[in-house]
Amino acid sequence: MEDLLTNNLPGTRDLLPDEIARWQMIEHHARRLFFQYGFLEIRTPIIESTDLFARGIGSDTDIVGKEMYTFIDQSNRSVTLRPEATASVVRAFIQNTMYRGGGATKLYYIGPMFRHEKKQKGRWRQFYQIGAETLGSDHPAIDAEMIEMALRLIESLGIKARLLINSVGCKNCRPQYVDLLRSELQNYVPNLCEDCRRRSGSNSLRVLDCKVESCQPFIAQLPVITDHLCAECSGHFGRVKSFLEDAAIPYEILPRLVRGLDYYVRTAFEIVSGDLGAQNALAGGGRYDGLSEILGGPPAPAIGFALGLDRLVMVLPEDSISRWEWRPELLIAYMGEPAFRRALTIARELRTEGRSCYIDFSGGSLKSQFRLANKLKAEHVLIIGEEELASDRYSIKKMADGRQWEITRAELGSYLKTLKES
Repeated sequence: MEDLLTNNLPGTRDLLPDEIARWQMIEHHARRLFFQYGFLEIRTPIIESTDLFARGIGSDTDIVGKEMYTFIDQSNRSVTLRPEATASVVRAFIQNTMYRGGGATKLYYIGPMFRHEKKQKGRWRQFYQIGAETLGSDHPAIDAEMIEMALRLIESLGIKARLLINSVGCKNCRPQYVDLLRSELQNYVPNLCEDCRRRSGSNSLRVLDCKVESCQPFIAQLPVITDHLCAECSGHFGRVKSFLEDAAIPYEILPRLVRGLDYYVRTAFEIVSGDLGAQNALAGGGRYDGLSEILGGPPAPAIGFALGLDRLVMVLPEDSISRWEWRPELLIAYMGEPAFRRALTIARELRTEGRSCYIDFSGGSLKSQFRLANKLKAEHVLIIGEEELASDRYSIKKMADGRQWEITRAELGSYLKTLKES
């Protein structure tokens, strides 16, 4: 039997210090980029009412039907760990009357989501997303701006990606298409996978998103939604494409691209990588006009996207993270108790000045302290022994090239400051 005291739960993991630099770098890039576009951060609760997701995402979706972590709390309420953030953001938008004052509301979030699903490459039962939402405008240029921002974030990390776009229609034209799709699916149901057979009647659009190889020849014969858009949706999609072209953003139209949540209308998009196999989506999003009304709020056309942070970390180029890895500017190596006390004083002073210092409290040999410096990738080692204590001059070694020289305490602070400024 698995020892749950010394093992984490299936589908969860620990993010350890030696890999966290990747996460911090991506989050830093995201915050800086979102600021340029006028987005402000929002932090919503991890736990929400189950009804929020059932109504917002759709009761017939796989997320609500099979994947949510739902339980009854001490007040006999059904509550759920959030499987996605858009419904929570819209709930906060309504509850806090963020729609007052006019103009679009631009928000972003970074945090964990939870889905009890079969583990996939880059997807865990507790996974992390970076997302952005623009509420209060149905202008197609907003769609293009959101796509541009998501692409800029991914490309700023040195990741090569492709943009796939589609329109999934609206409440006026999609029902007729879904009826046609459901009818056509009846010709292929016996040949489809178990999930597609189940979805063919209850959530027909999701069949188009199937990745099972044996289903692809049959899905290829189904009608495409772009041939059945109403004039308004067709015009909106055309303008989105024109704004992407104005921004010199290449795109591929994928007529069978749909999103797995019921609230999506019109623009739908994914940003994919060639380095992830079948589960290749790095980011996905789309327009969700009408979700605010579904949740009891005012009309608020909106569009958003979410990036899978776990997957971004997987495809992050190695050479892009070196400056984000934690490494002490200085490891202070000492010999004897008086030298140890002097090391503590110097470290305290340098940290006050903003320097990163490390001291080995085990009192090992000088050789072992240098081994630790190599392990930590310390930039310098400051050596304090009896002679250094007496003269108040210390030996410092630059680990990159092995150069060693004497330095006073005052010179040490100036030297480290110069390195940081350069």
